[in-house]
Amino acid sequence: MATPAARPLGAQPGATRPARSTPPDAWLKPGIFVGSLVPLAYLVWRAATNRLGANPIAEIENELGLAGLILLVASLACSPARRAFGWTWAPRVRRELGLLAFFYASLHVAVYIFIDQALNVSAMTADVLKRPFITVGFAAMVLLIPLALTSTKQSIRRMGFKRWQRLHYLAYVAAILVVIHFFWRVKIDVSQPLIYAYVLASLFVIRAGVWLLQKRRPARPVAGAG
Repeated sequence: MATPAARPLGAQPGATRPARSTPPDAWLKPGIFVGSLVPLAYLVWRAATNRLGANPIAEIENELGLAGLILLVASLACSPARRAFGWTWAPRVRRELGLLAFFYASLHVAVYIFIDQALNVSAMTADVLKRPFITVGFAAMVLLIPLALTSTKQSIRRMGFKRWQRLHYLAYVAAILVVIHFFWRVKIDVSQPLIYAYVLASLFVIRAGVWLLQKRRPARPVAGAG
């Protein structure tokens, strides 16, 4: 579905904007897909060459989780980037970024369940109940599942755009939970999770700014009125 171009924040009606180069669709989505798989390929290479450090399972979990967080935040940045900078191409890759984020999150959880905990249900239950960062991480994953399942155009038609949009606002909640999960997981050096917290806060500010500008914008006069 084509997305109408939005004026950057602060632009005056009727003002011309310098033309921006738009990445061709022919390579935009494939480029996003290939680029997003680079962290996984690098992780596989490190595992194959025994370069994962003293705790390889934890390193795999951490790298997969970080890649998922980066892609999730990138997907949430698409609409603000279009509105703030006029990047009309950004929303066209939002779905792909979101699904790739879900892919990495699924791998992250799968490594924890099948390798780290070796399908030990009692140990995983104890982890969820006693370690808050595990609880928050699972909650984020639960929120991401319906978003991935309803990411198709058929889902939008079936649910109606408004209901579908309200559901997909849960992506912001999931991202906040992932940042909290990251923050509690690292414990000591919280510089990385703080970066993503600041980025998320910036996205909220941009969305709030757009909403305020739209509320304050005077209604257009009806043609021929008066």
